[in-house]
Amino acid sequence: MDLILKNEGNTRIFTVTDEDRVLGYVAIDSTVGGRSCGGLRMLPDVDEKEIRALARSMTLKYGFLGLPQGGAKAGVIGNPEAPRAERLKRLVEFGHAIKPLLSTKTFIPTSDMGTDSSDIRHMLNEVGIRVASKDLRNNSSGYYTALSVLAGVKQSAQHLGLNPSNCTAAIEGFGNVGRPLASLLAREGVKIVAISTSQGGLYNPKGLEVDRLIRLADEAGSRVVEVYREAEFINCQALLELPVDILCPCARWNSVHPGNVNRILARIISPGANDPITPDAERALFERGALCLPDFVTNCGGVLGGTMEFASVSREKIKTFIESQIGDRIADLLKETKAKGVLPREVAVPLALHRFRQIQQSATHPTLFQRLFEVGLEFYRRGYIPGLLVGLLSLGYFERTLAFRR
Repeated sequence: MDLILKNEGNTRIFTVTDEDRVLGYVAIDSTVGGRSCGGLRMLPDVDEKEIRALARSMTLKYGFLGLPQGGAKAGVIGNPEAPRAERLKRLVEFGHAIKPLLSTKTFIPTSDMGTDSSDIRHMLNEVGIRVASKDLRNNSSGYYTALSVLAGVKQSAQHLGLNPSNCTAAIEGFGNVGRPLASLLAREGVKIVAISTSQGGLYNPKGLEVDRLIRLADEAGSRVVEVYREAEFINCQALLELPVDILCPCARWNSVHPGNVNRILARIISPGANDPITPDAERALFERGALCLPDFVTNCGGVLGGTMEFASVSREKIKTFIESQIGDRIADLLKETKAKGVLPREVAVPLALHRFRQIQQSATHPTLFQRLFEVGLEFYRRGYIPGLLVGLLSLGYFERTLAFRR
């Protein structure tokens, strides 16, 4: 097993090979204190270009949130729907190959598409990496991501003068993010008319029965599109081009691109996936009057909520925090976008990078308080400090962290 490094600009890309077979990739876009963090996904066609782009998105996400972490991503080539033993074997092979990155915490993996927290914990344990009691618990990152996507929808609708209860929506990807998002949108009165999985899509202009659809998806997984009969079966590409008000791409990267952007009819695009829209397509949507929010803004709830959950904040408080705080940040972003007449991304990216540079500088020259904070964090991670106390104290920390500093 070989670990091959190459540099693309400031990004370090590691390719894991076994003889003439590529097993996967790790991309480290940035570090804070020598460390980076990002999801480890398993997909049959993941490639270097995708992982590199997703690592950059993580840097932007951490910068936008003000969280002291470097941006990275990893991908293992494999079938996420294979028997668990087969998936775990592939992950452990990959883990052994990248152990130099794992043992130094140069790369800290979390769950992503095709993996969950127990998968990552198993991989680390098998390669001899100690996992603290507070790390890699089964969190609700998909639900928290859905909350920030919903915040993007609501703020965009308000910005455009639309009433969500009069809107229709299509959700690309009916997985860990798409399912809770469908439920959240439905509670706001949005009519969900289409969803898709890796096996195809469903479309009913009169609306889908969301609760029943979720129950079936919990049982049948991606094959829910074969089980739910009260809708037209469509291909995944067709879902993106439906006559809906709201489109939420929650699947793979670059699903909206120059080849199909002229057929995208939605007025609001609030992504749950990372990098689902190419830069050229995003520009075309803007010029046509569609409101397309940056993915690292609308899907940041997963990182934020997972971090808050680690800090023992209750699920209900996390929900309220994401709805209010991320909603307010998106509202501010849209106001500045309107004032300057530019794409939301053209405001959000410089802001995120500016904040990220501040985070890096602060980590390079830590104050006494920051050093004590790190010691306390490690004690908490090992279970020496009660979660109840940390949960009570941490809300103020997250409010200060999210505050934009120009």
